Amino acid sequence: MELLKQLVEVHAPSGAEYPMKEFLLNYIHQEQKNWKTQPTIIHEDRLVHDNLILVFGNPRTGIFAHTDTIGFTSRYENQLVPIGSPVQQNGIELVGKDGLGYIECKLLADEEGHLSHDFARPIERGTTLTFKPNFRLDESYVQSPYMDNRLGVYNALKVAETLEDGVIVFSTCEEHGGGAIPYLLSHIQNSFPINQALVSDITWVTDGVQHGGGVVMSMRDRNIPRSSFIDRMLTLADQSGIDYQLEVEASGSSDGREIQLSPYPLDWMFIGAPEDFVHSPNERVSLKDIQSMIDMYRYLMKNL
Repeated sequence: MELLKQLVEVHAPSGAEYPMKEFLLNYIHQEQKNWKTQPTIIHEDRLVHDNLILVFGNPRTGIFAHTDTIGFTSRYENQLVPIGSPVQQNGIELVGKDGLGYIECKLLADEEGHLSHDFARPIERGTTLTFKPNFRLDESYVQSPYMDNRLGVYNALKVAETLEDGVIVFSTCEEHGGGAIPYLLSHIQNSFPINQALVSDITWVTDGVQHGGGVVMSMRDRNIPRSSFIDRMLTLADQSGIDYQLEVEASGSSDGREIQLSPYPLDWMFIGAPEDFVHSPNERVSLKDIQSMIDMYRYLMKNL
């Protein structure tokens, strides 16, 4: 789990994903010699901003994993503005860096929902703050800020080790309105078109989805994928013998929404491990569900 721990420690909220892109590039250049297939790496700012695309062999399917996290932006005086939808509780530890140095402070939230910090000096305007890393691992669970979606990124990197044909997309800005997927799909479909997409992200523990039941295959959330594709995916999942759970929700969204709204007729499905304490410093995921997520992606990418 050392790689996952390292991913959690990278400061990369929505709009400031460059450090994560650099981490991923360094990791890929170091590790790809051990992978089954050497990918083409696409990362030029002219094409993909702070996103990253890996192309393996003759792709049919893409894996989409967003690299950004929720967080906060410093405003005026000691005020903070949320990035995405982080938990907003007094005392949550935040970290960041501005032109004057390293920042470690606590979040303050009043009854009217106004947010501020307790740092000893003003923080430069526009500085981003994120939850302080606190990675905890035991025999059954990993608990940490930003399992959403550093775990989705971790899964994609583990799948890359054995992938022969496919595209892996490390996307940006998912937590704060999206926007990256349309131009990424335009580049992908014009250069190495794919037919289907898997969204490598993290979902919720609910009354119908529990820790330890296996990876979650979502039949719908706020958006509804094409049922014939879902049926095909579930047939493959049954054939795999890998534990999985089915999710049906009315809310929540992901990069799947932008794939569905794009002008390209791609089938897609959200597949990810469930967590509780969502969007907090204490997101918790079962190790069993993490392994079934990796195993399911490897099986599907080989058989789709």
